[in-house]
Amino acid sequence: MTTTQTRQDGAVDLPHGMQPDPNPVPGCVSCDHIATDRDRAKANGDASAVSDCNVRLNRHSRDVHA
Repeated sequence: MTTTQTRQDGAVDLPHGMQPDPNPVPGCVSCDHIATDRDRAKANGDASAVSDCNVRLNRHSRDVHA
């Protein structure tokens, strides 16, 4: 009978914060709203929500401000 390895032997070192957070466009209410949501997520330690906000802000910037 053969065995299959189902776990990794060592720890994985994942880079953190490789890309800076996108900046909201000054005067844009939508950008400000997303940035406020992101700040709240950071304050609560919710890295997943921070990432979601960054995706939303990048898409909004591309679609509206490009």
